Amino acid sequence: MNRSRIGWSVTGAALAILFLFPLLWSGWASVRTGSGFGLENYDRLFTSDNGVRPHHVINSLVVSALTVGGTLFVATLGGYAFGRFRFPGRDLLFLVTLAILMVPYATILIALYVLLGWIGLEDTLIGLSLVLIMFQLPFSIFMMRNSFEAVPHELEESAQLDGCASVGTLVRIMLPAVKPGLITVGLFAFLTSWSEFFAPLILLNSTDKFTTTLAVVNMRTASHGSIDYAALEAGVVFMAVPCLILFAFMQRSYVRGFTSGAIKG
Repeated sequence: MNRSRIGWSVTGAALAILFLFPLLWSGWASVRTGSGFGLENYDRLFTSDNGVRPHHVINSLVVSALTVGGTLFVATLGGYAFGRFRFPGRDLLFLVTLAILMVPYATILIALYVLLGWIGLEDTLIGLSLVLIMFQLPFSIFMMRNSFEAVPHELEESAQLDGCASVGTLVRIMLPAVKPGLITVGLFAFLTSWSEFFAPLILLNSTDKFTTTLAVVNMRTASHGSIDYAALEAGVVFMAVPCLILFAFMQRSYVRGFTSGAIKG
């Protein structure tokens, strides 16, 4: 092994340890108790008066499912249009879509809160999901456009010669070809919606609508105003587990989605 490869290996290992350390620390702290190690912290997380309840987890799952589904639907249609069709103003419209990335979403959450009130979606999981979808779309459309552009035109032309319309070509030919991009977009949407804190904090008022992130933060205060850090660490681990499982199963498609989509264009 040459020195260059050793250097890259050492650097990669150091970065891996750096990124894994907070998660490993949370896992260790979540099972540490005054008398040793155990699951008492998780018991307090789920049984304390203001702890995490099943409906909090269900709320998070509902928001994540709506966000992933809505993002995939809109980003697929938008990416297909931008990547495979030519129409006046296409590039300008695409740049305007990407420009949303430059807007800190925290600065317009209050305006979105008012807008949701006007359309009757204030303090609802659907309204929260729509906001999360909106902020996922610039990256998602960018990924899907590049994924569709990476597909050889011969596949599309063959389908059209066989009589497939645009919708049929998209469903039967293009979607299987851009599966890694779809998985990448869906995974990003899930990670964002599952762990999002600030948007639910602003847009949700009813405690029965709280997501898991809000529930975990809501139970941070223990007796005499002290912070129950151990229960908080248990909450962090509980919320990280679904993300780790999804990434473990989808990492190959996730990497292919980036290499085939994000690099092109």
